[in-house]
Amino acid sequence: MTVPFRLGLLRVLACATVALAPLEGYLLEVHGHLAKVAPALLAVTWAVARVRQRRFVTPHPLHGVLAAFAVVLLASTAVHAGGHYAVDYLQRWLPFLVLTVILVDVAAREVPVRALLGAAVAGAVVAAVGALFSLFARGEARASGPLEDPNDLAYFLVAALPLVVAFRPGRKRHAVAMALVALVLAAGAAATFSRGGALALTAAAVWLVVRRVVPVKLVLGGVVALVVVAGGALVVAGPALDRALQEKTFIAGTNVDTRGLRWQAAARMVSAHPALGVGPGGFRDHYAAFSRNAEVDEQTPVAHNMYLEVAAELGVAGFGLFAGLLAVAAVSSERVLRSGGRGARREMAAVQASLIAVVVASTFLSQQYYLPLWSLVAVVAAADLRVRRADACAARDR
Repeated sequence: MTVPFRLGLLRVLACATVALAPLEGYLLEVHGHLAKVAPALLAVTWAVARVRQRRFVTPHPLHGVLAAFAVVLLASTAVHAGGHYAVDYLQRWLPFLVLTVILVDVAAREVPVRALLGAAVAGAVVAAVGALFSLFARGEARASGPLEDPNDLAYFLVAALPLVVAFRPGRKRHAVAMALVALVLAAGAAATFSRGGALALTAAAVWLVVRRVVPVKLVLGGVVALVVVAGGALVVAGPALDRALQEKTFIAGTNVDTRGLRWQAAARMVSAHPALGVGPGGFRDHYAAFSRNAEVDEQTPVAHNMYLEVAAELGVAGFGLFAGLLAVAAVSSERVLRSGGRGARREMAAVQASLIAVVVASTFLSQQYYLPLWSLVAVVAAADLRVRRADACAARDR
């Protein structure tokens, strides 16, 4: 294997891993393990490349937090190994931790950060098209497209939408193409009727305006364009949209009540097991007991709040380290933003906005098992390592 081919393969597999994440449902329809192929090939190719190069991972503070989190995760699993879901959920956690380390390493060396951001946007656009197709062509009450839960789909789309800002258009036709991409993503997210997604997107837009990356008039123009598209959709498919809105309104109150019950149960778990929680997947295992059978027809749900679920399952230490991942990403992204050129600042501000969308959306969803959180944290750490390397080279030259 020649060096150019190996590097090219790493780039293709890293981008494919990120791009295919929101299309998991489509891949699973073809084969139950197809969604795992790209990440697995990336891991093998990366390991072979590093062994051949005899090169170790460049350390970053994120690695220390990931390692400590892994220790707590393993300890909690060991204590609660008898739980119905403990081992299965450990197997869900560990690939994300490993994949984050790999993405940090390849994005700091072989894969341009912008390529990964572009892959995230490209995959989300395909998912958004699928969402619109499922709503208007297949007659679903809420767009789901490649994912079973419309709220999960909204999470991917609102996480990808701010990243469009990272690509500054060089020509007019590029600006038009980017505007269309943003409109498709926004329309796909709107088609899910996810309130959490709407709040997350609003928070991201406010951040971009505050950081002076996007002017207010551009945001307002996007809102107007989305309203126009929605008006056209009402003309074309008014009855279907009216039915979807009625169904969403009907279940909205129930969703609020059930999430309140689950959040209270999660808080009780944290209080009863503050050290190592109830174990990975333990929220589902212990929900009936800690909620006092509050939901007769749902005995093993998720918490619909990433932070409470992590705290309930991994304890205070696990939650603190999980929050530490976000804290390291926030500090590192600000360092990169302030040290880079105009293009780098725009790119990192877009990543910050995307992280904000992820943080807000995860208040209403259990999204620790989806890639956007991990890939964004990895991208920030990789960009930080690139800046540190450039600073070190500049210092040596002086």
